[in-house]
Amino acid sequence: MSTPKPGPKSEDALRFSDFLCFAVYSASHAFNRVYKPLLDELGLTYPQYLVMVLLWERDDQTVGSLGGRLLLESSTMTPLLKRLETLGHVRRSRDPADERQVRIGLTQKGRALRQEAVKIPRCILEASGLKAGELKRLRSQIIALRSALERYGPEEDRA
Repeated sequence: MSTPKPGPKSEDALRFSDFLCFAVYSASHAFNRVYKPLLDELGLTYPQYLVMVLLWERDDQTVGSLGGRLLLESSTMTPLLKRLETLGHVRRSRDPADERQVRIGLTQKGRALRQEAVKIPRCILEASGLKAGELKRLRSQIIALRSALERYGPEEDRA
């Protein structure tokens, strides 16, 4: 059995101003407020934008590979991709090598949308008030935090 790590005193354990989770949660809402008008110009939601970014990086991917990168289940991906198809940005097709797989590819309209979206990362950087290197380090720290939280099992697993 491992020795518990020292933590805040019990009277300090529930101090709201120390909650990292609320800082991350509220930062997420602030990001949404910055992204919304930028994405409204493109006619995309944030999850749709993320799919498009992945497809602009590498066209013609499976639903599973996109969902894996976005940490989303295929049951969440399917309606999102259907909407992008309805908007004319992507096409869905069965993989000829494996009919169980659905492939997602950009249409000409979807490729063209990239030119309008290219300004968004610069706007986000500007809104953050951080330098590019600082933002990159913060992103790495948040990913490390997410990974640690994902590895953290139920209390009975830690005993």
